[in-house]
Amino acid sequence: MNAIRSALFNLLFFSATALTVLFGLPLLAFPPAVMHRYLRGWAWAMLWLLRVICGIRLRVTGKEHLPVNGPALIAAQHQSAFDTVVWHALLPRPAYVMKAELMRIPGWGAMARHVHSIPVDREGGSAALKRLVRAARDAAAAGYQVVIFPEGTRSAPGEVAPWQPGFAAMAATTGLPVVPVATDSGRFWGKRAFTKRPGTLTVAVLPPIPPGLPRTELTTRAEAAVAAASAALTGAVDKMVE
Repeated sequence: MNAIRSALFNLLFFSATALTVLFGLPLLAFPPAVMHRYLRGWAWAMLWLLRVICGIRLRVTGKEHLPVNGPALIAAQHQSAFDTVVWHALLPRPAYVMKAELMRIPGWGAMARHVHSIPVDREGGSAALKRLVRAARDAAAAGYQVVIFPEGTRSAPGEVAPWQPGFAAMAATTGLPVVPVATDSGRFWGKRAFTKRPGTLTVAVLPPIPPGLPRTELTTRAEAAVAAASAALTGAVDKMVE
């Protein structure tokens, strides 16, 4: 049954996303705020499909730590494609840090650039890091909530890969507090997994870490907070499964 539900969700997800791009292109003529509202509607629709078809419900803890408006630096754990969707629903003006090749997808890339998404070139060395930091500073100055996945890749549930240096550089340059986020999304929508597992998926927003800390201390504190929260979420899910 899960396989059938997952197949239906995948079909609707990719079809709806393609239509979202098609009908969203004319919105490039309008201010980014219009596109943000449009993408928020797409994100909530995808979350609704997950709940109705796959039985995956979203629980967000620590909502009080999320910005209502104004800039922020969200350092989110990344386990699933779900994580690239949910921040459009939870934040008013998210600016994702994403792989540069994703910005070259026809249609979607233009929409992503329109809402200040920030490309990162993993092979670009110090020059790419400077561009990343500059783009993050500009997005923060414009009032965007910058969303970065500091691990640089998707990790397994309950695990936290070493964080990449771009995260600390962005925090130092923008002067923003860092909001760490843990999740167990990979337990329900795994990396490159066809089948979706029903249950309650949690996004745990942790207390912000104040600006001004040395980069090493900031990274250590943020990593430790996310690792502890991630381990707790995984343990909670395991007990539910048992």
